[in-house]
Amino acid sequence: MYRFSGDSMPRIKEIPELREFERVAAHSHIKGLGLEGLKAKHIADGFVGQEEAREAAGIVVRLIKEGKFAGRAVLIAGPPGSGKTAIALGIAKELGKDVPFVPIAASEIFSAEVKKTEFLTQALRKAIGVRIREMRKIYEGEVKELNIEKEPHPYNPYVQVPTSATLKIATKDESKKISVDQSFAIQLVQQGVETGDIIQIDVDGGRLIKLGKSEKALKESKVDISAEKPVPIPTGPVVKEKEFVYVVTLHQLDLARAKSSFDIASLFFGGSRKEIDSEIRSEVDEFVKRLIEEGRGELVPGVIFIDECSLLDIETYAFLNRALEQELSPIIIFATNRGIAKIRGTDQVSPHAMPIDLLDRILIITTKPYNRDEIKEIIKIRAKAEKIEISKEGLEYLTEIGSKTSLRYAIQLLAPSNIIAKEAGKKKIEKEHLEKAYKLFVDVKRSSQYLKEQEEKFLKY
Repeated sequence: MYRFSGDSMPRIKEIPELREFERVAAHSHIKGLGLEGLKAKHIADGFVGQEEAREAAGIVVRLIKEGKFAGRAVLIAGPPGSGKTAIALGIAKELGKDVPFVPIAASEIFSAEVKKTEFLTQALRKAIGVRIREMRKIYEGEVKELNIEKEPHPYNPYVQVPTSATLKIATKDESKKISVDQSFAIQLVQQGVETGDIIQIDVDGGRLIKLGKSEKALKESKVDISAEKPVPIPTGPVVKEKEFVYVVTLHQLDLARAKSSFDIASLFFGGSRKEIDSEIRSEVDEFVKRLIEEGRGELVPGVIFIDECSLLDIETYAFLNRALEQELSPIIIFATNRGIAKIRGTDQVSPHAMPIDLLDRILIITTKPYNRDEIKEIIKIRAKAEKIEISKEGLEYLTEIGSKTSLRYAIQLLAPSNIIAKEAGKKKIEKEHLEKAYKLFVDVKRSSQYLKEQEEKFLKY
């Protein structure tokens, strides 16, 4: 091929590998409660200090796992920036994936499209799981042959639609040739099933699942790199009884029942938020009780975490107080930084802006302000989580800022200081970079001082 004299030679450029979505949030560094048994380590799992609060949370986790804490509540109380939300997230990490954990902010209750009581009911039922065990008849194996019968669409003869299919499925020990109806044929086309794929056909549920490409088929394709992960060819008979274990929430069961299709598979497809009739919920509760009595189900009480609970009003507290007395009730964890304050919707003053009768029936965990050494360790952990290098002098200076202002403000200065350091051609954050960031971004005290000095120039409406 002719090439102009000015053209450069063809070049090969490596495409950077796709990375998983990564975002460093306020509590990305929290991995658990940092306990050894029920004893808290001073620095562990992203936590520093707060040993008493973490040990108390560890006991709560143990009670939840043993099923001895359902229908109870916990309040995590402490000043701002003392690790209340971190402890709640630590509890969630310790409980694991199977235990439902529903975090909400108190303000969400008042901004929802549905009534407060409906929003709370849905949130409470999202926090109660049911572990269901089902034995199902399935066909499982590698597709050896596939023939899909098609015919013209009744309204558009130019479009071919699947009507049925014949396929041969094989395991390492057996093979079977089967014919399937239109619903399965459509699923075969939708999932792009072809020879060499490992599939599962759930006869009772009417579902077909493509698990992936068989190891043998991928080797025979002679492709160096494939996006598909190899799946081992199953052993044993093609037709088998297989136990499926999955955890669903009461709210998911409510939605499935409300759609008049009580099929577990339909739970994993979304729907718009609407009010659910109390009769439907009663039917679901009876269904769950029947599953438990038959040994096919197990209740998994989860946790609902309500942050800034001081924003809740007296009606909401009354509803939650009653909810704790119900037969099917999750564990409720409240968090607040309020001291003695008015309960919203009343003129009554109470500790933590919560009704006394509710406070009387909950366990209270308190968090304390961090000391200088703890602030220093937390800054080091956050810098590591954000992949930021900081010099010893810079760390001491930032620790001093955190002690005089707040831990949150000190942590917020890490990112802008890192940008300033990079602009100066430095890999580490030095003291001068932090001083510049401190000058550019003021803390609450300096902002308040500025407001007092410039009060006349600000609008007052």
